[in-house]
Amino acid sequence: MSLLNEPFSKVFIASFSKDVWDSILPSVSETLYMTLVASVIMLVIGAALGVVLTVTNPTGLAPVKPLYTGMGGSINILRSLPQMIMIILMIPVSRALFGKSYGTNACIIAIAASCIPMYARMVESSLLEIEKGKIDAAKALGSTNFQIITRVIIPETLPSLVRGYTLAVISVISMTALAGMFGAGGIGDIAVRFGYQRFQHDVLFATVYVLVILVQGIQLIGDRVSRHILIKRHLLSSGAGLKRRRHYEKKSDKNTETNNITTGVSSHVGSLRTDN
Repeated sequence: MSLLNEPFSKVFIASFSKDVWDSILPSVSETLYMTLVASVIMLVIGAALGVVLTVTNPTGLAPVKPLYTGMGGSINILRSLPQMIMIILMIPVSRALFGKSYGTNACIIAIAASCIPMYARMVESSLLEIEKGKIDAAKALGSTNFQIITRVIIPETLPSLVRGYTLAVISVISMTALAGMFGAGGIGDIAVRFGYQRFQHDVLFATVYVLVILVQGIQLIGDRVSRHILIKRHLLSSGAGLKRRRHYEKKSDKNTETNNITTGVSSHVGSLRTDN
């Protein structure tokens, strides 16, 4: 059903029909598969690059300026490439690994390669947020650089790392939609072939619903995990704890007010007795 010959209300209602969702559901599993595998690859390689950038930073634990400059420059070059160009550049790599340049597995390489530089910079930015005093204290206790990284820097910046990874996974989802134009399958492929080329706007609307649900779900999970870590470290009050504290504060205020009134009455009675 197209907006070219049907009103918006009919197209909107048709986007929830069984026929539309029967054609979309298989592509949802492909999108989830690409997102999961690409996100794991991005996490492993991007986190490793981010740690190396942090350590070799001129103000890091083991400054190596040539390595930091070379890695930083290469990452910046990759980050400057649009996602579509990155997919095209990774076609020879995908063909060498899988024997073809199209398909779900082939496009996972391009998706991960496009998001790894961005996530590496996110990790570096998060790790640099730690206070220098904590690192100095760990050094004073005789901790090695590896111990400082694994037991001080990463645990202390974990909430920020979780939030950054959440944003990176959302970028992966957007990349899977774009990769559909290059034969990757998934939601993007359905949106392009049916929603755009065949003007089936009810199908296009349905793909939008799926992408919105995926993004909102991942954002919600990331926020919950980050908030749980902060609450566990007593850096943030939970909803129940905050309500309980407010209840005790109100109760304490009432008790204080009652004591003040009682004290005032007692003083007044005492003054009357003295006058008599």
